[in-house]
Amino acid sequence: MRVYHQISELSSLANSIVTIGTFDGVHLGHQKIIKRLIELKTKQGGETVLFTFDPHPRKILFPEQTDLKLITTTEEKCELLKQFGIDHVLIFPFTKAFSEMQAKDYISDIISQGLKTKTLVIGYDHRFGSNREGNIETLKELSSTYQFEVEEIPAQEVNQLNISSTRIRKAIEEGNVQTANEYLGYYFFISGVVIKGKQLGRSLGYPTANIFIENIDKLIPKIGVYAVNVIIGYATYKGMLNIGTNPTTDVDKLIKIEVNIFDFDREIYGERIKIEFVKRIRDEEKFANLEELKQALANDKKSCCHE
Repeated sequence: MRVYHQISELSSLANSIVTIGTFDGVHLGHQKIIKRLIELKTKQGGETVLFTFDPHPRKILFPEQTDLKLITTTEEKCELLKQFGIDHVLIFPFTKAFSEMQAKDYISDIISQGLKTKTLVIGYDHRFGSNREGNIETLKELSSTYQFEVEEIPAQEVNQLNISSTRIRKAIEEGNVQTANEYLGYYFFISGVVIKGKQLGRSLGYPTANIFIENIDKLIPKIGVYAVNVIIGYATYKGMLNIGTNPTTDVDKLIKIEVNIFDFDREIYGERIKIEFVKRIRDEEKFANLEELKQALANDKKSCCHE
């Protein structure tokens, strides 16, 4: 899979099988569209192109909505898309000027000339152009003029489980990672660099890796304790993770992400690790003393080992 950031880099394409969208999370609804692209490539040849955006369009169209967090960063989205056999991914810079293109110009300049589209596979609710005036009917009306076919993925196929990126974000924000995982078709994950913490966990017998998430737009689950899988290099370990302020021991009220990795004893400061969320175990609590905290950690580990 090749990744591009300018449409001119795709000038050598011909007879492309294209889909367009934000694809945040690359959830099961998105995967239906992607699988259809692969099926069409097998039947009619050509190359598959996924056209997506950075930043997320809502950040440009509704800048006052500062609370939008992403299920997947651009890098994570590309990591997921590699698994489906897409040939080309275009990460297009979404700007105010781009959002104000007339629908006809969008079809002519982007879909036809830019992407060399032979077949466009699109979700039932796709809108584009100035004031979101373009829709599936616009595409069908102009497809013969610009010599491409349009295939719509019906609502009932995309929304069999009422799947949407918005629903998944809400589930994660509420700590309901199991529901999110069902909609995604994989474990929701975060990734970050291991940094030094206060090392209190080590003194309690539960050493933790403190995770720093570079991208401030990455969605982080609700405060609490979670059963997780931890991927370090090519190895996967079980673990328990706490998101919160550590109210029993800390007074700074800063939210931290700390993971205790089971059956693991190696220094990994500065390394990047990936964490998959399996299940939420409990809320974060303030305990009367360290002994109570230690007992709670023992109980948490038992709960996580059974997942």
